[in-house]
Amino acid sequence: MNNNKLFRILSIDGGGIRGILPAQILITLEKKLQAKTGNPQARLADYFDMIAGTSTGGILACAYLMPDKNTPSRPRYTAKEAVDFYLENGGAIFSASNYQFLKSMGGISDERYSEKNIEATLLKYFGDTKLSELIRPCLITSYDVYESKAHFFRQHLAKDSEGRDYFVRDVARATSAAPTYFEAAKINSASQITYPLIDGAVFANNPTLCAYAEAHTLKTDGITEHREAKDFFIFSLGTGSASKRRLEHKNVKNWGAIEWIKPLIDIMMSGISQTVHYQLRQIYGAIGKPEQYVRIEPEIYNANIDLDDASPKNLNALREAGMRNAEMEENVAKLDNIAHLLIQNS
Repeated sequence: MNNNKLFRILSIDGGGIRGILPAQILITLEKKLQAKTGNPQARLADYFDMIAGTSTGGILACAYLMPDKNTPSRPRYTAKEAVDFYLENGGAIFSASNYQFLKSMGGISDERYSEKNIEATLLKYFGDTKLSELIRPCLITSYDVYESKAHFFRQHLAKDSEGRDYFVRDVARATSAAPTYFEAAKINSASQITYPLIDGAVFANNPTLCAYAEAHTLKTDGITEHREAKDFFIFSLGTGSASKRRLEHKNVKNWGAIEWIKPLIDIMMSGISQTVHYQLRQIYGAIGKPEQYVRIEPEIYNANIDLDDASPKNLNALREAGMRNAEMEENVAKLDNIAHLLIQNS
């Protein structure tokens, strides 16, 4: 590595409206970076070399890396402005007319929510900015239902190829096109190739391992560097998916497809996230550098675990839960150490 500095990765899980939880924690981290550097203009993107995200985490990644209109080399949004995406627009995004609710049978026979509100919100936040214009490398996940394979959006490849470049609003739409919640996204690359894509959470709700693999040979200043595990610092953030929705055998033993749809989504997302955490913890434990991989899986406290509960009451409960997580003694120490390490390796 150049100057023996660690390559710093931020990774954010999927989780619908629960994206408020990691977003609130990242507000605290950004404030710590500002306080420690004495720079009120410090932003998260200044201190991470790559940001990865799935679904709601992908939207946050786009927000943190969005270029400023007047100074394209600087981030447009603060961490506080990124969380406002949910607090100000969540209710509209996750709203369904009585007709849509009945038509979809609550998401069983059709998508639960119209795509119009989320697309309007993404247009407002991201406009016509392209993936190649984001200010740092990123990895944002989606899944191509036609080709039956993972689809990764990567700023560093988009800069070199129109076929890999997209509007950021379309990247955000594709990564968050959760089955049963929103219809599949149909987006075009800059070279006008069409892709039918759904939420990356179906295979990588926790994209940390994907980012770890991608960064091994990522170019720095046009030069390909071959990195090893010891060359990374990774901060991985969950969305409360480890919170328990207890299912008793007597209740589930006779369930069929309809009853299992919603629980299976929760189980899949939580299981994927926990497995990736286990794998990375083992990798960094094996090389004797456990401090270079840090994960915070927030507690959800009094908020509703449902991905789409954007009622005013639950939005406030999620915001308070995020703040409470950031103020936990254990997490205060983690965030202090993370801020110090990020600055040290800048």
